[in-house]
Amino acid sequence: MTQSVSRTVRGTIIKGVGGLYTVISDKGEHIVCPARGVLRHENVTPLVGDSVEVVTDDAADEGAAAIERILPRKNSLVRPPVANLTNLFVVIPSAKPKPDLVTVDKLISICEEREIEPVVVVNKCDLDQDETARIKGIYEGAGFTCFALSAATGDGCGALLDYLYGEAERSPVRAAFAGVSAAGKSTLMKRLFPSLDLKTGDVSRKIERGRHTTRHVELFPVTDDGRCLIADTPGFSLLDFARFNFCSLAELPFTFREFADCLGKCKYTKCTHTKEEGCAVLEKMARGGISAERHRNYIALYDEIKQTPEWKRKRDADM
Repeated sequence: MTQSVSRTVRGTIIKGVGGLYTVISDKGEHIVCPARGVLRHENVTPLVGDSVEVVTDDAADEGAAAIERILPRKNSLVRPPVANLTNLFVVIPSAKPKPDLVTVDKLISICEEREIEPVVVVNKCDLDQDETARIKGIYEGAGFTCFALSAATGDGCGALLDYLYGEAERSPVRAAFAGVSAAGKSTLMKRLFPSLDLKTGDVSRKIERGRHTTRHVELFPVTDDGRCLIADTPGFSLLDFARFNFCSLAELPFTFREFADCLGKCKYTKCTHTKEEGCAVLEKMARGGISAERHRNYIALYDEIKQTPEWKRKRDADM
């Protein structure tokens, strides 16, 4: 009789379908297994991106394994359902459609609040070079890493890949791409990762929405060591990320990183940074240190949160 030999393996969930999860171990091994019943009893649902401990029995006929423990999450999102993102590449079209920077800034604020590093990608640079330069200037001035490229022609895509792999050399990367419909997110991902079986679909010209066959999130290794995982989020758009109210009015200024050196220096303790006399944020903007458009978008988000009932903000913050 073969003696049972169990071992504990740490890894990351890269796929979950029908109660079975695919885990890539820290050594690149793929393990397909269920989660222990105790997690269900604790009302804990594993998410793609979760760091987990898997207990395996290598002596079993076909191998036996189960997720024993979910390690603490750095962050999580509901739409799409994914955990522990390190980077979110925010794809903005320079034209066709006209860029909506209010929605972009809401998404960036969600990233900042949840400790996800936003990276701004201005796509379709071949269609409007002036608008590309304007958008890139706004976000570089705010302190974000920005790329201008054309997913259609491939121009500029190499620099983005170099950045991604460079980040993975320093620390494991769990990244996703987000963009409004017709921003070119799907085209860009296929350009960057042609060998991956991405399920992102084409855009319907009639309804200008992506057509997809599934809404399951999956992480794909793009390096042999598994240090760089890219999320395929078919059926989800930038609006799925940004539709929820995510923080309080008091927290919102801290999600605009160019405000950081001003906070606590205003004339009034409860300054909203919208119109008050002696506001350090407004003074910095007057000196050209803050984009007037970013500040207008801050006010738009401030008004949206202010008009949202507190019970809804608390509910959405827990999502």
